[in-house]
Amino acid sequence: MSTFTTRDGTEIYFKDWGTGKPVLFSHGWPLDADMWEYQMEYLSSRGYRTIAFDRRGFGRSDQPWTGYDYDTFADDIAALIEHLDLRDVTLVGFSMGGGDVARYIARHGSERVAKLALLGAVTPLFLKTADHPQGVEKSVFDGIKAGLLQDRAQFIADFSSAFYGIGQGQKVSDGVMTQTLNVALLASLKATVDCVTAFSETDFRPDMARIDVPTLVIHGDADQIVPFEATGKLAAEMIQGATLKVYPGAPHGFAVTHGQQLNEDLLAFIAD
Repeated sequence: MSTFTTRDGTEIYFKDWGTGKPVLFSHGWPLDADMWEYQMEYLSSRGYRTIAFDRRGFGRSDQPWTGYDYDTFADDIAALIEHLDLRDVTLVGFSMGGGDVARYIARHGSERVAKLALLGAVTPLFLKTADHPQGVEKSVFDGIKAGLLQDRAQFIADFSSAFYGIGQGQKVSDGVMTQTLNVALLASLKATVDCVTAFSETDFRPDMARIDVPTLVIHGDADQIVPFEATGKLAAEMIQGATLKVYPGAPHGFAVTHGQQLNEDLLAFIAD
């Protein structure tokens, strides 16, 4: 397997397909790099180098007890970019992975970055606060963590229905639902729980002002997991010159339900 070692000794798995201008994908919770296989195949078949990694604690990467915070996630991405000596790279982050790539630019700068795509991302702030009243109540995230600690497998199985918009007009195969659960259960329980705290409570509003590359924000307006009005809509407003694409009726997991549209939009954005 292809791996690299971070500054704290954590071994991170990654896949590296094709040749050409690089595109680096950061996955959502509670998934791993495999969520990107259709986007990677599509882009690499059209002359791009695609790279996706398993976040620490997930998939085939090590499962350290600590380090599940966005500064560390951003530093892990920096280590991968340096390990592969990527330049002129397009960063693509989905859901909690949108926070990784935004924090990478805020923390490490954009010298190596060409463009940024935030897909159903938790940026700029997921949690409801006094100055962010459209966010999600803390009790929701407390309930998620309690559900994971009681019966993670069943919680993820139930969560996947809302993730893909089942019952909201979307259909996915039994195979997709099985793969989603299998991938999620590869992660450590500790990482899965700690990341709920990280993605719900981290405030990325200061990071938005530091993004200085062309940015594409894509969000479904029927997202039951990461509400558009609290996240994608505001991110597009806060990032200078950002382009916003709203997928009508799309759920959080639009990389599956609207996969071909996403592939074409990413290709057009990267090639522009």
